[in-house]
Amino acid sequence: PPRGEAPLPLSPSHVPRRRHFAAGAVTSPRTHRAAMSAGGLIGAAAAKSAGRGPQNQVAIAYALFLGLAGAIFHFVADGEFSAIVTMAVLFQCLAMLLLLLQALSSGSVAGISARALALEALALCCRLSSTMWLDGYLPVDASGDWVFQATDICTLLLVGALMVQVLVVQRASYEEEKDSFPILPVVLGSFVLAAVLHADLNSHPLFDALWMAGLFVGVLAVIPQFWLVSKAGGRIEALTSHFVAMMAVSRLLSGIFMWHVREDLTCEPWVGSFNHAVWAILGAHFLHLVLLGDFVYYYAKSVATSGLAGRVEVSTLDIV
Repeated sequence: PPRGEAPLPLSPSHVPRRRHFAAGAVTSPRTHRAAMSAGGLIGAAAAKSAGRGPQNQVAIAYALFLGLAGAIFHFVADGEFSAIVTMAVLFQCLAMLLLLLQALSSGSVAGISARALALEALALCCRLSSTMWLDGYLPVDASGDWVFQATDICTLLLVGALMVQVLVVQRASYEEEKDSFPILPVVLGSFVLAAVLHADLNSHPLFDALWMAGLFVGVLAVIPQFWLVSKAGGRIEALTSHFVAMMAVSRLLSGIFMWHVREDLTCEPWVGSFNHAVWAILGAHFLHLVLLGDFVYYYAKSVATSGLAGRVEVSTLDIV
């Protein structure tokens, strides 16, 4: 179906949509200023990062992405509320960047779960299979024309780079024997539930189910990471802890958006008029935040006492 624009925060794919990209949103003066702002931030980050410690590197990464997110929200999305879901994928991208920085700066991938990364990659591929050509789950502002998808592609490339570090370049430091959580049942269960509980915003059952499967797999991808942490004694390195924290922020923003558009999340009911899709989507977001709840407490405590470069000590009883 053609890409379309609707007045609702989430638009069915069969409604005609104005193409901001083709109409010149990318080449407008406002977007040029956004690109210049992002370029200036990147240049400043590169100039200041030399010789600085991990805490400064984390602060620069945060400042860079916050500036980029602000530029996209203001110059590309024109401050539309629907851009909050684009901010969510930006924070997910930041999370993966911080984890890659952990591997490159420390020369070790200890504490990083390859199984969690595999689930994240699968979740991103499922989401992209829908958002690359269908509009059902995209924000209706201009960031849904290319920024959302480009960010997911960048995140997928970062995950790929991380997997190369873990499985090839720095395999000697990979804690393979501790990274033993069985992920096949997670994948199979997610796809089965998605086939039953998917919404119909794409008007394509297959791609609606793939989007839902990506949500379920992404939510459960944190479990292998926490499993590995528990086997390693509950200690999480600084940048790994920032990775988990930014994933929590990403899911929180996405959850706020989904709650706001809950009346637009439609499906073909299985029982009467009960909308199972909206509860499946909101329930998945809630579950993810519950899984991350204890960690967020310890993360906030660590940042308050040790700064951005502090390790997080989590009781193994809280994460297994």
